[in-house]
Amino acid sequence: MKVVALIPDLMDRSRLGQHQIEFVGAAALLPIVAAGADLVFVDLSRPGVAEVLEVVVSSSGRVIGFAPHVEDETMAWALALGAEVMPRSKFFRRAADLLGS
Repeated sequence: MKVVALIPDLMDRSRLGQHQIEFVGAAALLPIVAAGADLVFVDLSRPGVAEVLEVVVSSSGRVIGFAPHVEDETMAWALALGAEVMPRSKFFRRAADLLGS
């Protein structure tokens, strides 16, 4: 299973355990690296995500975006594009389960 993640923060990456994940450091690279991926994680609060998320959703398998719980508009926008969306805290609590499914 190919898993790609736009999660530039090293502390956040460390919370995902020892799973095989290809991390992308910039949103502009995400459509290229995530094409054909089975699972894509996207930190929706990162710069440039608005420009690429629609392409990622259409060219990848399951796309899960997360953002701080107060960013309702950001999460609603990503949901409208077809991504699964959850608050940041819930994403990191469920990360191991998401990677196992």
